Amino acid sequence: MAEQSPLLTVYPSSCLVDEKIEVEVKGLPADSKVTVHALVRSDDGDDWEAFGHYTSDPSGTVKVSRDKSVGGTFEGIEAMGLLWSMRPVPETKPGRRFRKTNVQTPVKVVFSVHEGHLDKGFKHRTPLSSTAAERWYLTPEVQRVEVTEGEIKGTLFIPAGSGPFPAVLDLWGGQGGRVEYRSALLASHGYVSLALEYVGLLNAAGELQHADNSYFEAAFTFLQKHPRVCPDKVAVMGMSFGVSVTLGLTAYSEIVEPKCVVCVSGSHIMPLKGSLADVYAALQQNVHKIRYDEKMRIIWRDLLLPIPDDPSQKVKMSEIKCPVLLIAGEDDQNWPASESAADMRKMMEKAGNSHLLTVLSYPGTGHLIEPPYSPHVRFSDFKLLEAKTKVVVLWGGETEPHSRAQEESWKKTLAFLEEHLYGNSREVTRM
Repeated sequence: MAEQSPLLTVYPSSCLVDEKIEVEVKGLPADSKVTVHALVRSDDGDDWEAFGHYTSDPSGTVKVSRDKSVGGTFEGIEAMGLLWSMRPVPETKPGRRFRKTNVQTPVKVVFSVHEGHLDKGFKHRTPLSSTAAERWYLTPEVQRVEVTEGEIKGTLFIPAGSGPFPAVLDLWGGQGGRVEYRSALLASHGYVSLALEYVGLLNAAGELQHADNSYFEAAFTFLQKHPRVCPDKVAVMGMSFGVSVTLGLTAYSEIVEPKCVVCVSGSHIMPLKGSLADVYAALQQNVHKIRYDEKMRIIWRDLLLPIPDDPSQKVKMSEIKCPVLLIAGEDDQNWPASESAADMRKMMEKAGNSHLLTVLSYPGTGHLIEPPYSPHVRFSDFKLLEAKTKVVVLWGGETEPHSRAQEESWKKTLAFLEEHLYGNSREVTRM
């Protein structure tokens, strides 16, 4: 290698998580074999890594967006491969999932370049060069506010400016807790967003209570009445179990009238009509359909299969009066998202409102369709709410197609929200 250390640069060195970066190494000898490595420590304290094998050009340069990786965690010309192909380092306990729990701090990525084509032992080697970059869900101008409105529990994210802004009620899935990072990212793109906590709520006595329609209606109304929100431009975005809630509210509630809805990796079967307890009870009747793979990872998708013919067991899709974006992974092992999407399309075609439906269906894609460049997680630990025990859940998907789906579906989600919430009237600066 050269006597002088090569120069490793990342541009931009600080940006949103859905922005692309340029990773470049200069000052290498011509035609030298190197490994470019990326390392992240998650908020849970786990280390995640990705790396590619490169050969420098005649000028001694490696440009990740231009050059082919011939090995590592990804191959080919992949500008963002050092992020989307991340996986836990080998010594990590299996079953980990990458989730940002503190959106007020960045995802710090340490990039390094090593001599030779390496596949392991990075922490025991001194790199030729290294640098760090910050990737944010939250821009500095966005305000984060804890919501204490009545019984509503959640976090509100408000973009900079006087507004009023369109808004999104953000509903995550059945694992519960408060998941803020998607809401933070939406606010960074100009939407007031409420990350609503609704699974695993505890009452004043510390007892588990199940949210019902009135809880979600109160959250939607809270958003509508916020002084920085356009009351007639509120969307609902559901993920997994949140899709059941989203579709049920949209079809049946007299209070919730969203401008549009986004549904990710969910189903229209067993809609919310009363309390979440009713949905849980209905699912319990199908526990005999649960399967396990060869590694005893639980597969839940069959709980809702086959798609029922009885219309009373499904959301009445004819009642949907607003645009719907439906995102489904065809290898979803948690929910029958693909089969549900096909049935919803059929129901809406029959009802004459299919013009409101946009379906994005992705082969090789699993359940956890996250914002772009997030690590693909095929399986992870999952805490059962009532039993207070952990199981290992198979989510599905293969890394490369899943990552492609995350990137494309997020771009189309932002375009969908832009079209139906802003239209031609956007006045805020695009982040």
